[in-house]
Amino acid sequence: MNTLIHLHGALGASAQFAPLIAELPDYNNLTLDFEGHGSQPDGGRAFRIEHFAENLRAFITENNLAPVRIVGYSMGGYVALWLAAHEPELIHSIVTLGTKFDWSPESAAKEVRFLDPDVMLEKVPAFAAALERRHTAAGWRTVLEKTKDMMLDLGANPRITPDVLLKVACPVCLGRGDYDTMVSYDETLPVFKHIPNAQMYMLPATPHPIEKVNAVLWAAVIRTWDNTPHH
Repeated sequence: MNTLIHLHGALGASAQFAPLIAELPDYNNLTLDFEGHGSQPDGGRAFRIEHFAENLRAFITENNLAPVRIVGYSMGGYVALWLAAHEPELIHSIVTLGTKFDWSPESAAKEVRFLDPDVMLEKVPAFAAALERRHTAAGWRTVLEKTKDMMLDLGANPRITPDVLLKVACPVCLGRGDYDTMVSYDETLPVFKHIPNAQMYMLPATPHPIEKVNAVLWAAVIRTWDNTPHH
């Protein structure tokens, strides 16, 4: 039985993968919370892609999983690609969904507009309550603050660049929902072209939030792609 590590997105936690995991009983499904997310303490340092990659590296090596298959949702896909470029021996293959690659000062400023806890409490109280339940260690306000700082840092210094993508040797399947207003087709296509062994897929009637992804459909894509020979 092959092992899959599921990596959550920004503001997310591993519990969000429960519907997908339920559709993949033929895999050994593993999850982890990046530092500061879910039940994982933040350790006092800033949220950074490199730090989350360290979390992933430690999880892989401590559990003797290399090379391992990874499913990365949103930021989780970004972290997986970063680690694959720098320590290729750790990763067998990567499937992403909704990973944002267009990071600039302008795009980062657009994303962080929504990361104000007081505005969330007023405008989307149910979402704020969900974040509070999800992030039991660091607290949801801390997670928002550190995620905002991370996004602004990414805008000033994107980690996934063409030269980094050329170092990704493992098979990669880049996914996007056709209703995703955060991640565009135009920002995903150049990434596909720069990764030597890449494919693309699109999930129909699928917006960005993982809770709105059809788990049956997503699992079928993951399983089909994993069982297809890659060259």
